[in-house]
Amino acid sequence: MIKKISSTAALFIAVCFFATAQNNSSAKGNLFIIGGGDRTDGLVKSLLQTAGLSSKDYIAILPMSSAEPDSSYFYIKSDLEKWCSNYIAFLNFTRAQTSDKTRLDSVKNAKLIFITGGDQERFMKVVLHTPLYNVIHEAYENGSTISGTSAGAAVMSKYMVTGNQLRGDTIYHSTFDRLWDKNVEFHEGLGLLDSVIIDQHFIVRSRYNRMLSALAAFPTFTCVGIDESTAIVVHHKEVKIVGESQVIVMREPEHLQIDNKGLIKFSDAKMSIYTAGDHFKIP
Repeated sequence: MIKKISSTAALFIAVCFFATAQNNSSAKGNLFIIGGGDRTDGLVKSLLQTAGLSSKDYIAILPMSSAEPDSSYFYIKSDLEKWCSNYIAFLNFTRAQTSDKTRLDSVKNAKLIFITGGDQERFMKVVLHTPLYNVIHEAYENGSTISGTSAGAAVMSKYMVTGNQLRGDTIYHSTFDRLWDKNVEFHEGLGLLDSVIIDQHFIVRSRYNRMLSALAAFPTFTCVGIDESTAIVVHHKEVKIVGESQVIVMREPEHLQIDNKGLIKFSDAKMSIYTAGDHFKIP
């Protein structure tokens, strides 16, 4: 069962996490995190270039986020096949299959692992606290590229935004209507990024309020909003932007307070807007 983390305890968790988190900065692999939307030819070619596939390497697609995993596999496979001839494996795990050694070896030995879009909670219900979770980390540590789009982007974080509000109108909306304390629902993600929270479809779906709320919940973290048809490429602590649109980064709010109505306020937070070719660093 996925552990639910409300923003009530988020600040405490953030402090504790810095003392105990596994450091992924030594990983030999890359993260290629796509903000959803269309995957342009240029974006797909950048993904394959990042993965550095040889003729003997293969790609593993993990479609467990999707309610229609066959279709998700078909679409990403079609995009990749335009630009590579490598074998593309369909590995749709159930919870019961996450300890199957043959299937786990297929993930561990893939040079590129791609997590499709859909529902990030659906994906983590299959993967969290299983050997599959460990194998994904092992592949990344040993040099594989881990990629994901939309929900597959959200799962990269240790503390994953589910998209749900916990206060007021709790019916799902693409953005939040208020900047309230204790309003963001977090679940455990893959933790490939230790102190970074990822949001996606960012500009198209105007998710600024959601990111500001996440930043208030985890003020020591870096919050990264990736727009559609755009990706960040992470190697160690270096981040590069590729794709068609922009990436918004928010961090380091000062004087964080909650007023008597439960509204968030802070000052002097840093915000940056990046486009393709730009670089920044994460902690």
